[in-house]
Amino acid sequence: MTLTTTAVLVPLLPFLGAVAGLLLGRRAPGFVRPLAVLPTLAAAVLAVDVAVGQGTGPATDVATELTPTGSIPIDLALHLDGFAVLIAVLVGVVATCVQLYSTGYLRNDPRYASYAALVSLFTSAMLLVVYTGDLMLLLVGWEVMGICSYFLVGHYWETEAARAASLKAFLVTKLGDVPFLFGIFALAADAGTFRITGILGSVASGGLDHPTLIALLLLAGVAGKSAQFPLHTWLPDAMAGPTPVSALIHAATMVAAGIYVVARLLPVFAASAAALVVMAVMAALTMVGSGLAALAQDDIKRVLAYSTVGQLGYMLGALAVGDRGAAVFHLISHGAFKALLFLGAGVIIHAAGTNSLAAMSRMNGLARRIPDAYWTMTVALLALAAIPPFAGFFSKEAVLGAAEHAATGAAHGIPGAAGWTVLVSGLLTALLTAAYATRLWLRAFRGKGVEAPDHGRQPVVMNAVLWALFVPTVALGLAAPLLPAWFDGRSLAPTLTTSVLGTGIALVGGLVTYAAWRHTTALAARTPIGAVVAAPEAGPEAAEETAIATHAAVYGDNAGAADPADPGRLLLGPLQPHAAVGFHLDAVYSALFVRPVRAAATLVRFLDRAVVDTYVSGAGAAPRWLGAAVRRAQTGNVQTYLGALLAGSLVLAIAAVLVATGTGA
Repeated sequence: MTLTTTAVLVPLLPFLGAVAGLLLGRRAPGFVRPLAVLPTLAAAVLAVDVAVGQGTGPATDVATELTPTGSIPIDLALHLDGFAVLIAVLVGVVATCVQLYSTGYLRNDPRYASYAALVSLFTSAMLLVVYTGDLMLLLVGWEVMGICSYFLVGHYWETEAARAASLKAFLVTKLGDVPFLFGIFALAADAGTFRITGILGSVASGGLDHPTLIALLLLAGVAGKSAQFPLHTWLPDAMAGPTPVSALIHAATMVAAGIYVVARLLPVFAASAAALVVMAVMAALTMVGSGLAALAQDDIKRVLAYSTVGQLGYMLGALAVGDRGAAVFHLISHGAFKALLFLGAGVIIHAAGTNSLAAMSRMNGLARRIPDAYWTMTVALLALAAIPPFAGFFSKEAVLGAAEHAATGAAHGIPGAAGWTVLVSGLLTALLTAAYATRLWLRAFRGKGVEAPDHGRQPVVMNAVLWALFVPTVALGLAAPLLPAWFDGRSLAPTLTTSVLGTGIALVGGLVTYAAWRHTTALAARTPIGAVVAAPEAGPEAAEETAIATHAAVYGDNAGAADPADPGRLLLGPLQPHAAVGFHLDAVYSALFVRPVRAAATLVRFLDRAVVDTYVSGAGAAPRWLGAAVRRAQTGNVQTYLGALLAGSLVLAIAAVLVATGTGA
């Protein structure tokens, strides 16, 4: 097969698997798991083949006109370059791991067939976004991912939390998609084409008339999809979905799509210094705010969710200082260790019967029950905290090095303000990341108290997937010297200054958190009354459903906000209750948008019922009253009719005389 044919098959195979899974899910349930795993696995293998075939050579472009539009044409276009093919490999590998993991995690779920089909469709849509060379086709994949996320996050639709989370994810991302759509249209109108290569050529020749407006419109869509401040609030709530879905969304699809689009269209953003500064400020607020929020969460999945928001902030920060190589490198390494963290969290939830860190901190021996998750997650958390020699260290230091380069004025065309903003916030976030990573590890694996419940051994496939993702988490850092040839040729090697600062700050964050944990460890022996734990015989999906509401009855919506044994309380001090609820951003949105919309809906309902319905009812009542009056006059008595006729004639005669008299006068 040719390179282009192979590339077309990469997104097509998961799509066909999704269609077949939906059609055969009930008729032939034995085919559901093979249809979920094999097409995705084949797509991953073909993505590797495409990456090897494309290599570091010039980009491959193939296009055919989809349909004549009369104005700007829409093309079936394929655009393959170094970072596109590498991200496709990431998507294929993570999606395959998620599908394999789900066969064990959701083995008793009656809705597994539809779930697996949606995961395949989700994967296909992301691969379409990565490979396409036309913005309209990119928009198709972009929107399909939004629809899939709605159904997958709401998989446990029996729970109020899952229903609310799926609706919130859909609405918030759609809020960003509206300006994103306008931005695509404005970009195509200026460039005269939807083709990405044509747009980049137009930017290079100075053909964009409104670069700042276009960049800001596109950035709004990216903020929604990639969970950037202030549209990041949907991502932590999306943890109400199954853990494998969380791994897929956070590691390789959905949130990665926004970063990919900015990286692909980076010259458009670089054409406006104002847009780069806005991007840098957005990234800084996202990084620091999410780090503080993660340090206050009790739900293990919400800690990882806020962690994803922060790492996406790093990627956007790298793009704000004009280095897409560092951004994509961090996207790839983050995809490996974050998928491992989420899938490992699923094993922990299964073993502990809860996703509450407060409850886990009062369980003894949890690490012994799940040695595979313990060792792999330990390494993944070290990678998250950017401790050498793991992948996260090299990719995060590449981001900080790019920010230092821009801050010192060495990056041509990049505002120094953007560089300093990303550098300072990135170093502060390194401190916070190490702190919440250490806190999660200590509370999950170093608990003291009652013996951890025995829910039996996890399915072999779940543990095997953890070790499969362990390899890139460790090894990707070694690829840093080879990756520049796949991107823009810029070195991704960490600089001495940012390496020393970043690693030193991370070590300080970890050590301070450990000291705080030692200080509060005496309080950890008290088991919170009312903590909900799944029954030992329950499967992981039952533990997942139980975990959604596990600690709310004890401490409210976030157990960590009131747990005196939490080292995060000691570290954050008076910020703790505010950070635990995301600094009340949801409350602000509720006051500014939700309540006014509900008030307007109430007013419309009142007008409809009290005014419109009253008018309609009155319009119908008048003929009824007239009919009733006429009906009463119909007595059936001939003498009455004659008397009325004579009386009426007399009245008419008198009226005629009076009119004639008045006219004569």
